[in-house]
Amino acid sequence: MSSCFLPYRQTKMFMKVLQIKRKTKTERRYSKKMGELTTNVTYVQKYLLGLPVKTLHKYRETYHGIVKDCKDCSLTR
Repeated sequence: MSSCFLPYRQTKMFMKVLQIKRKTKTERRYSKKMGELTTNVTYVQKYLLGLPVKTLHKYRETYHGIVKDCKDCSLTR
């Protein structure tokens, strides 16, 4: 029986084992050149059965639209 003949609820119950999701947060970071700045940081994470396993990549976008890695800025505490 193919999935097109199953009711809607039964087709939505199938869950992907591995997923990769992006989540954007606003964080306060510190740079030597610019000082403290508030920026949107995007996390690319790997999920296994809906639980986060590993952060694959972390990047931020500057005010001019350039995408940079978060290694050059540290978190302010």
